[in-house]
Amino acid sequence: MGHDLEAVEATRARFRPATITTLFVGESAPVSGDFFYDGNNAMLTHMQRAVETALGVGDDFLERFKAYGWYLDDLVLTPVNHLTKSERNAQCLGAQASLAARITEYQPLVIVSLMIGIKNIVEAAAAAAGSDAQRFAVPFPGMGQQTRFKAAMARIIPVLPRL
Repeated sequence: MGHDLEAVEATRARFRPATITTLFVGESAPVSGDFFYDGNNAMLTHMQRAVETALGVGDDFLERFKAYGWYLDDLVLTPVNHLTKSERNAQCLGAQASLAARITEYQPLVIVSLMIGIKNIVEAAAAAAGSDAQRFAVPFPGMGQQTRFKAAMARIIPVLPRL
């Protein structure tokens, strides 16, 4: 397993903007270790393509993402993609309070669930945090959903707040 929680969170912290305008919430970093902020992974590739299609190509994508005030955090801070469906669901439900605390800290203007299956938990966490952030949910860009992800992101990227 390529997952090291401390390394993932240290990397994530380096890309955390001082002000978070848009909070993207994934399910968890993958057990493979192919973490969004480490670069060269499918999630980053699909996100970069979607953003560049909507807003144009720029320099270092992850620095641009941060400069917009955009931040990707995860519902569950340990990998769940290797678990059974019931174990995965239990981990996601169990992480709701932790995500609510982070939403309270971040105070984003918009929250985007990066997987339809976690939308209700993310929305419940936002409500528990007292957040009035606008909320969106898009399909995860895997398992044949890349075209749906791209289309959903094309609709929302123009309205996402940027610094």
